[in-house]
Amino acid sequence: MAVFTLFALISFFISFPDHSNGNAFPSRELKTYIVHVKNQEGHSFTLSDDTKNYHKSFLPNTVADAEPDQERLLYSYQNVISGFSARLTEDEIQAMKLKDGFISAHPERVLHPLTTHTPSFLGLHQEMGFWKQSNFGKGVIIGVLDGGIFPSHPSFSGEGMPPPPAKWKGKCEFKASECNNKLIGARSFNVAANASKVDVESPLDDDGHGTHTASTAAGGFVSRADVLGNAYGTAVGMAPQAHLAIYKVCFGPDCPESDTLAGLDAAVEDGVDVISISLGEESVPFFQDSIAVASFAAIQKGIFVSCAAGNSGPFTETISNEAPWILTVGASNIDRRIRATAKLGNGETFDGESVFQPKDFPTTLMPLVYAGSNGKQDSAFCANGSLAGIDVKGKIVMCDRGGGIARLDKGQEVKNAGGSGMILANQESDGFSTTADPHVLPATLVTHAAGLKIKAYMNSTNSPTAGLLFKGTIIGDPLAPAVASFSSRGPSLASPGILKPDIIGPGANILAAWPFPLDGNMNSKLTFNIESGTSMSCPHLSGIAALLKSSHPNWSPAAIKSAIMTSADLMNLKGTPIVDQTLQPADILSTGAGHVNPSKANDPGLIYDIEPDDYIPYLCGLGYTVEQVGIIAHRSVDCTAKIPEGQLNYPTFTVALGPYQTFTRTVTNVGEPYSSYAVKVVAPQGVNIIVKPNGLYFTKVNQKLSYSVTFSSSSKGKMNNTFTQGYLEWVSNKHTVRNVISIKFV
Repeated sequence: MAVFTLFALISFFISFPDHSNGNAFPSRELKTYIVHVKNQEGHSFTLSDDTKNYHKSFLPNTVADAEPDQERLLYSYQNVISGFSARLTEDEIQAMKLKDGFISAHPERVLHPLTTHTPSFLGLHQEMGFWKQSNFGKGVIIGVLDGGIFPSHPSFSGEGMPPPPAKWKGKCEFKASECNNKLIGARSFNVAANASKVDVESPLDDDGHGTHTASTAAGGFVSRADVLGNAYGTAVGMAPQAHLAIYKVCFGPDCPESDTLAGLDAAVEDGVDVISISLGEESVPFFQDSIAVASFAAIQKGIFVSCAAGNSGPFTETISNEAPWILTVGASNIDRRIRATAKLGNGETFDGESVFQPKDFPTTLMPLVYAGSNGKQDSAFCANGSLAGIDVKGKIVMCDRGGGIARLDKGQEVKNAGGSGMILANQESDGFSTTADPHVLPATLVTHAAGLKIKAYMNSTNSPTAGLLFKGTIIGDPLAPAVASFSSRGPSLASPGILKPDIIGPGANILAAWPFPLDGNMNSKLTFNIESGTSMSCPHLSGIAALLKSSHPNWSPAAIKSAIMTSADLMNLKGTPIVDQTLQPADILSTGAGHVNPSKANDPGLIYDIEPDDYIPYLCGLGYTVEQVGIIAHRSVDCTAKIPEGQLNYPTFTVALGPYQTFTRTVTNVGEPYSSYAVKVVAPQGVNIIVKPNGLYFTKVNQKLSYSVTFSSSSKGKMNNTFTQGYLEWVSNKHTVRNVISIKFV
């Protein structure tokens, strides 16, 4: 979300306890810990009191014997980790380390939350093609971990939906009438969020994020949807016939790690097919990353996991959720703009965006003032209270984007100070990437280049003026899809030899369901909002994964992921390479394999499959201890077999190239029984690539064949730590299977 930076700052400051209150005993301070222990001898994960009692045995007697209302064991996990979460002191953790079976413990992290037109933009059409072939995701259950749901929204109507599959074991914590064959389950996990309370909070969404993501993944068809009169059309999720199971783990901007683990634990137990997680935090090793650990348990049970890549772009090494068994989703824009134009007194015009477009706003020019003209940075960012003492009444106020202040809050400050309208200018890092927001006053968000020209105009005259012209919904941007500026970039810190993000999908200006009307009309049932973030792109891919699961019920999570990645688009609507916020060709550290193409993913020709056990030698190769790998694998492991990251059977190649390197891949034929593929290589600059064999010949479906790729430097003098990219393709008469290549010279 747009406020990700603010959340990151908040999490930074709350990460460090303030001992200035005279607390001389920080080791006795109660904190929530995630504790990993060995599996009980002779037992597997069960839903028995035995597991809970085993976990309790690790607690100090004074804790284990506490009264129920003082119990500090928060969750005893059954499916996703071997362990529990509890409120403990540092001293108690030190004592616990002496007990047999203890592996590790860490203080919990707090995670944060990171459509009328997107189906047609992605080539999904109601009467034909992939949507129809996949039965719109019929029979598939998508579990959404987020901030709850607004169950009475028409996007979640059960009309025309079949009952859930017999395997479904979940429950609904709303009134029975509020769940149905679409919304089959809704649960809330807030023990950690409300550690001092006993009350269990309802799974009702109170800020909109959860409702928006759920409807993007699997909302039903709702006609005549719009946001404040814009983006009019039929709203529908990616898998409109899929079932939804909601796990509320976020309460405001905070999603405690222990609650998130509890939601994942329940989703696996309940029988979901796809898990969608639009949450994240900064990178840590996989054995310390609860989403990575829990997701590994999910894929072992055949559950596909889709996660948001993060909103810390355009800066590199900012990826969240980077485990290779997770589909990590970056954000692109779509070809729809909600056009709002700034017109200057010298006649120049600059197109920007805004959802709020009042019809009665005067077209006459008004005085224009830059909020930062007093030289104060807070004023330039239109921070709360920063315009006091500046004469903005009746004027158009120009503010700078950023500064850790939400875009809507900037408009509120201008409105509070008496401004008539606002021009919001991108920072250089956002470039040409704009988003449409439901501002509280007439406004437009313009590009960085436009902002510089507007400031130059203001400096050129003693009486600058401007007006705002609202032009409504415009469809047909030829440069779409483009990478959104906020979308986090690779390379991965936890595993630099695996390309992340994996894929990009629609995440800017996404219309989806919302719990309450933006215009204050509480009688309206058609409530929608436009939001931007990788939180929005993630559920697009979760829904597409559900379609593929419906179309190919026997495909593994890795097979579905491979199909999505090797069929992705590298070109925009104009037929030129996908660009980023600078309008220059985007690198694959921002696009991953490319932009999702659902119809091509349904018939990929070849797939790169990975069994859960195949990740063990990869994890050992990262230098993890057997205990650390065991935390992820949920069992004892042997690390005598290790492979480098590049040897994992991944659908992309990421190579740190000094001396030459050779990697092997194995593909499975899921196309025609008799088919032949020839290799085509577009080598990264400065790199020689040799593929053996240069042809693959299949005689049956599900046949596996292997090939090797050798990478070597083609010229000396390459600068260390520079990146170059290319791809290799396996091409048949019907299919093109692409593997993008990222090379870093070392």
